[in-house]
Amino acid sequence: MNSEKIILGIDPGTTIMGFGLIKVVNKNMQFMQLNELHLKKYDDHYLKLKLIFERTIELIDHHNPDEIAIEAPFFGKNVQSMLKLGRAQGVAMAAGLSRQIPITEYSPKKIKMAITGNGNASKEQVAKMLQSLLQLKELPQNLDSTDGLAAAVCHFYNLGKPTAGKSYTGWAAFVKQNPKKIN
Repeated sequence: MNSEKIILGIDPGTTIMGFGLIKVVNKNMQFMQLNELHLKKYDDHYLKLKLIFERTIELIDHHNPDEIAIEAPFFGKNVQSMLKLGRAQGVAMAAGLSRQIPITEYSPKKIKMAITGNGNASKEQVAKMLQSLLQLKELPQNLDSTDGLAAAVCHFYNLGKPTAGKSYTGWAAFVKQNPKKIN
């Protein structure tokens, strides 16, 4: 039996949102697309969030992914940056959840580990490994799109593993797993 699955990987950001898509056919990974949404030219944070939501919905409606893998925000020193990044991740997740697509979050370390075997690998090392794994002819100038693609590939490597990352199959699952986030 031929089984196919499309995985959308997202690296959320309020300056650049990177994304990549892979198709899994009979347990083999095939590259589909990688790209980025550039948001630097917009000053309004809420407009950026709206654009992230709309672009994610566009990707979902065009490619019909079966699952979404998203990079979880890492803990930095700048609280404002963390808040903005969390909001970007949240609206991308909301877009997927609004279409009933299962979402799994992965930490940056887990993604790097899955791709390179080193949780502290650089963006360049991750990109080069993806280039080799997926036979990409060239790498993009910005590596946010390869970070999105890396989330999708990480998810592929973790398919069927019970503790892959935090997974949500819809709003009810999100609310149940995050009671403190709901007032």
